[in-house]
Amino acid sequence: MTAKKFMKYLSALVMILMPFVSIAADGSQSHDKKVQEFDATELIQHHIADSHEFHFFDYGGHSYSLPLPVILWTNSGLVTFMSSEFDHNDDATVVVEKNGEQFVRYHGNIYYAAAFADVEPGAHVEAPSITDFSKRPVNFSITKNVFALIMSVVFILILFNAVARSYKKNTAAPKGLAGFMEPLIVFVRDEIAIPNIGAKKYEKYMPYLLTVFFIIWVNNLFGLIPFFPFSSNLTGNIAFTFVMAMFTFLITLFSGNKNYWGHIFNTPGVPVWLAPIMVPVELMGMLTKPVALMIRLFANITAGHIIILSLVCLIFIFQTVFIAPVSGAFVLFMSALEILVAALQAYVFTLLSALFIGQAIEENH
Repeated sequence: MTAKKFMKYLSALVMILMPFVSIAADGSQSHDKKVQEFDATELIQHHIADSHEFHFFDYGGHSYSLPLPVILWTNSGLVTFMSSEFDHNDDATVVVEKNGEQFVRYHGNIYYAAAFADVEPGAHVEAPSITDFSKRPVNFSITKNVFALIMSVVFILILFNAVARSYKKNTAAPKGLAGFMEPLIVFVRDEIAIPNIGAKKYEKYMPYLLTVFFIIWVNNLFGLIPFFPFSSNLTGNIAFTFVMAMFTFLITLFSGNKNYWGHIFNTPGVPVWLAPIMVPVELMGMLTKPVALMIRLFANITAGHIIILSLVCLIFIFQTVFIAPVSGAFVLFMSALEILVAALQAYVFTLLSALFIGQAIEENH
């Protein structure tokens, strides 16, 4: 590759990543435009957080985005409207009135307007607790992460239905899409399920392990694409990783046999007088496993997004285009590395889930 072509690729990469970054400009009375101070921290936090809209870019003082449905259960019942009614405002200064209720949006969350009645425009205040339903409605909105989850589920269903149909039509060696998918499914079976769960019992847990592997992997990849309908950070959202870890915890809990519970409440070879110490330790160990699953996936995916966005922000922090080739090269390297991490984190989560399940159903030797 010549140096000229390499620079073209870097320039194209920077242009693709530009939707991540927007710098506001204010017009003065003398028609001179003054660029606001660039806040990299705020921008990064904004892009890794969930949102009620898909933001494309800012131009001419206007924000261009695709609004998503807001679905709220309030004191007056079900309320629905589009997020565009907040007029891209996120500091609790725009009030939306529906069914006799007034709502504002503050730091991505929707509250009753009464909770911010005395707040000055642009002032920073402590947001009410997410469990304080006297100040915020129950939120069932279709956010970016919810949209990404629905899209990935539909994509996986279409993918596996196509593979299943190809097996019905072709009894010989798989071809095309089925030929690509079969090694992945066999890998999950032979390298994850059977070694950790056992050849006699693994089939019962294969649907769950395959679902976990592909939904994490697909959403990891979708999160690396910086434009609509992708660009969400679903696997970097701790609520999502919490639910996935909870599924593994509940399956482990209800699959546990007599031997598993015996090791927790009556550890073999341990004197009876140590039981008051050992039982809490064993119970704590049982609870820390899903916590480790949750934190590991959340932290690794979020860190990758933060690093890539930080490298792009270097161009605007130094305020020079000459840093763009260096920043672009590192972004290209990190993006390639994140493709590997996307598969690796799906593998690790599935492997540890199979390991925990295998420990719960292991027979006494």
